[in-house]
Amino acid sequence: MTSPKTIDYLLLTTLSLIWASAFFNIKIATYSYGPITIAFLRILFGAIPVLILCFAKKIKIEAFSKDWKWYAAIGIINLVIPFFLIAYGVQKVQSNLAAILMSSTPISATILAHFFVDKEKINILKIIGIIFGFLGIVYLFSDNLLITNSNFISALMILLGSTFYVVGGILTLKISHKKNENVTASILVWGTLIICPISLIFEQPWTLSPRLDSTLSLIYLGIFPTGIAWLLRFAILKKNGLVFQSQVAYLIPIFGVILGFLFLNELITSKVIIALIAVIMGIYFVKKSSTSKNFWGT
Repeated sequence: MTSPKTIDYLLLTTLSLIWASAFFNIKIATYSYGPITIAFLRILFGAIPVLILCFAKKIKIEAFSKDWKWYAAIGIINLVIPFFLIAYGVQKVQSNLAAILMSSTPISATILAHFFVDKEKINILKIIGIIFGFLGIVYLFSDNLLITNSNFISALMILLGSTFYVVGGILTLKISHKKNENVTASILVWGTLIICPISLIFEQPWTLSPRLDSTLSLIYLGIFPTGIAWLLRFAILKKNGLVFQSQVAYLIPIFGVILGFLFLNELITSKVIIALIAVIMGIYFVKKSSTSKNFWGT
């Protein structure tokens, strides 16, 4: 691995901004589209740049190989379910809260990895990180201005979505010996095939008269946070390694809160700021002690 240069930090910041921008764009997409359709079209548009890259580099896509069950399972758990849960939750929850809730992924990954991944046992620093993250999330849920009885379940669904990302990440370790581009393309293919008929049956998107901003946000969600961001992540991983790339976990919730304020004029309360700091501190302690795989996802 080479020592990070200015361009590498710029790429890392760009990746963080792209992933953070997903949250307010999901919010805008919900103005016209249902959560199943958002998940379907996000996966479909996300597959385009990844498939183009695979064909350009002549990388074999193994979606229908003997390992198809793994790709299908990961497509459901790491794409279909969390994309649906996040879109459903963001209908009633501010996008900046979704960014903070989703930023707890490295913390929940630490807990699950302790039980399901070899050499990933919890130590004192990880315990400190888990406590900080847990208290931050609990404190955020106590903000009665932003989380009420009417959207409490929606906030929980976003939190549940982050947990599915972690489970999907653990499953991906089973095929970690394969090329990243192939794995991503195969997962996106299966995700599209699985959720397409569900969207057509339950939400009938052809009957919609969507707003232009919702449609543009949905296209953006697929191409950038779902497709191009993953390709950029691979480039950073290859050049600078996992530890450097994993620093996006600190930046995403910060950018998510800022972007929600700038584009949607979302309220930022003192509890949001305190919860944000607590979660970032939790991520810091978890990552400081960890040599594990990165289970982050948006």
